[in-house]
Amino acid sequence: MKVLFLGFIFLITTDYIRITTSFVVVGTKQPGANRLFPPARHEQQQRITTISAGDRKNGIPYRKWTKQLRARSRRRPSITPSAASISIEEGDDGGGGVVGGTTELSSQQQQSAAATTNTNNINPQKAIQYGGATSKSMDSSLEVSRWPRFDALDKKLTAIAIPCILNYAINPLIGAVDLFWVNRMGDPLAVAGQAAANQMFSTAFWLASFLPSVTATLVSKEYAKGDEQGVQDSVCQALFIGVVIACIGTPLMLMYPEKVLSMVLSDGAPAMEFAKPYLLIRAFAFLPAFMTVIGFSAFRGILDPGTPVRISFFANLFNAILDPILIFKFKLGVPGAAMATLAAELISAATYLTILRKRNIIRLRRILRLPSWDKLKPLLTGGAALQLRNFALNFVFLAVTRVTQSIDSTGVAAAAHALSIQTFQIGGIVLLGLSTVAQTVVPNEMVERTDPKTGKRIGGRLAAKMVVQRLMSWGFLLGTLLGSLQILVLPLLHQSTPLEEVRKSARIPSYLASLYQIINGLVFIGEGVMVGCENFFQLSISTLMATFGFLWCLRSLPTKFGLTGVWIGFGVFNTLRLVGVWVHQARNGPLAPRNIMKKNNDNDGGKKQKDKKKEKQK
Repeated sequence: MKVLFLGFIFLITTDYIRITTSFVVVGTKQPGANRLFPPARHEQQQRITTISAGDRKNGIPYRKWTKQLRARSRRRPSITPSAASISIEEGDDGGGGVVGGTTELSSQQQQSAAATTNTNNINPQKAIQYGGATSKSMDSSLEVSRWPRFDALDKKLTAIAIPCILNYAINPLIGAVDLFWVNRMGDPLAVAGQAAANQMFSTAFWLASFLPSVTATLVSKEYAKGDEQGVQDSVCQALFIGVVIACIGTPLMLMYPEKVLSMVLSDGAPAMEFAKPYLLIRAFAFLPAFMTVIGFSAFRGILDPGTPVRISFFANLFNAILDPILIFKFKLGVPGAAMATLAAELISAATYLTILRKRNIIRLRRILRLPSWDKLKPLLTGGAALQLRNFALNFVFLAVTRVTQSIDSTGVAAAAHALSIQTFQIGGIVLLGLSTVAQTVVPNEMVERTDPKTGKRIGGRLAAKMVVQRLMSWGFLLGTLLGSLQILVLPLLHQSTPLEEVRKSARIPSYLASLYQIINGLVFIGEGVMVGCENFFQLSISTLMATFGFLWCLRSLPTKFGLTGVWIGFGVFNTLRLVGVWVHQARNGPLAPRNIMKKNNDNDGGKKQKDKKKEKQK
C-alpha cells in the first residue's frame, strides 16, 4: 500500500513540477524571456536594413519599412558632456545596469570640473573627489542624490529588493509549517525529535553556505559583461561543488544518523525515536537544497529575483498541502513531515534546473564535468573567506546562547533573550533583502560597457559608487523606520509570554534590539557591498575583529548587567562591523574615492601612451 502511495505522490510531484515551470515561464513573458541575452536593438535594426524589395512584397508595408530605415539613420550613440560623464537612464538598461556613466576624463574636462567646484564654493579638503569632479558638483549638475528621490534608480533598486525580501520571508515557512503540524500531534517528544533533526540538517547544510553569495557575485559580473559562457561557467561550477558536497554529506547522514544526532541529543534520549527517521528521509533533500540555493543565486546574478519568489511560493504551497495528508491522513507522523519537505525540495530544484536550462544559463553536461582550477579558484577562494566569516557569526550566537543559559537557573533570562532576539530579527528580513541587492547590483555596475539599446557607455566604478551611496541611505532610513515601528509594537510582542518576570527582563534588551536596527541597516548593506566587490577576505577579517570585541564584552558585561550586558555587547559587535564597512568604502575598497581617482588617472595615462604610439607610427 505504501509503495502504491509513494508512486502516486511521485506522479503528483512530476505534474506539479510541470505546472509550476509553465506558470513561472508564463509569468516572465518579456522579449527574450527564454534567452539569457536577447537580441539587442542594433542587431534587429541591422536586419531591417537588409530587407530587399522582394521582402517588402512578402508582407512588410513600404511606409513602415522606410520609417524604420529613417529611424535607424537618425539614431546615433550619444555621449554625455558632463564633468564625470554620468548618465541616468530612465528606460531599460539592457545589460541590467542601474546607473550609466563613464569615468574617463580629459584634461579640459578636469579643468572644467575644477572650475565648477570653485563656482559652487566647495571646500576641496572636505569634498569627495572622483577623478577631478566632486560629488557635490556631480549631484547638482546631474541630479544624482545620495538620498532616495524615488527616481529611476530607486525604481530599479526597489524592483530588485522587493522579490528578494519576499523570498527571504517565504523560505523559512518550510520549517515553520512542519513544526506547526508536528505540534498538532500532541507529542512533545515528536516536536523535540523533529526540531533536533532539522537543526542538524541545517547545520550540515551550513558547511557550504558560501555558495549562494559567491555565485551571485560572479554571475552578476559576467552578466554585465554580456559573457553568456562566463555565466554558464559560474553557475555550473557552483552546481558541481554542490553535487560533490551532497555526495559526501548525504551518505554520512544515511550511514551514521545516531552519531550525527548525538551532537544535539544525548545517548538514549527519548526524542531519538522521532529524530532518526526524520533525518534519514530529509538526508535525500541535501542535493535538491543545494540546487535550489544556487538557482536562486543565479537568478539574483542576472537581476531577476521575481522568478525565485514564484518557485518558492509553489514549493511551500505543495509542502503545506502534503503535511496534514501524510502526517494524519496516512498516519505517517514525523516521517510524513520529512517526506512532504523532501517533495517540496525536489519540486523547487527540478523547477530551477528546468528554467535555467530553458534560459541557457546552464548546460547539463557542464555540471558533471570537472572544471579547471583557474575557473574554480575564484569560487573556492571567495568561499573559504566567507566560510571563515560564517564560522565567526555562528560562534557568536553559540556563545550568546551559552551565556544567557548560565545567567540564572530558572530559565527567565534565556526566555527573555529569545523574546528579544525575535524582536531583533523582525527587521532582519528586510535588511538582509537589501544586502542581497547590493551583492548583485554592485558587481553589475562596476563593469563599464556599452548599452546595446542606446549606444551609451554605462557602468564603471563611479556609477557603482553612486548606487552604493543610494543603497546605504536606504539602509539608514529603513533601519530607522523599522526600529521605530518595533518600539511601537513592543507591548504587543511582550504579550506573547504570560510570565511577568520574562517581560520585565526582556524590556531593556528589546529596546536595544530596536535601536540597533539603525546600525544593522548600514552594516548589512555595507557588507553586501563588500561581497559585491569580491573583498571576501577583508569582510572576514572585519567580522573576526568584531567577534573578538564581542567576546571580550561577554566576559565582563553580563556579570554586571545581566541580560542587558549581553545586548550591550551586541551593540559593540555591530558597531565594530560598521567601522569595517566605513574603512572599506572610504579608505581601501575599490569604490573608495582615492581608488576611483587613481583608476581614472591610470586610464588617462594609458590612453596618452596609446596616443603617443599612434603618433609615432604615423
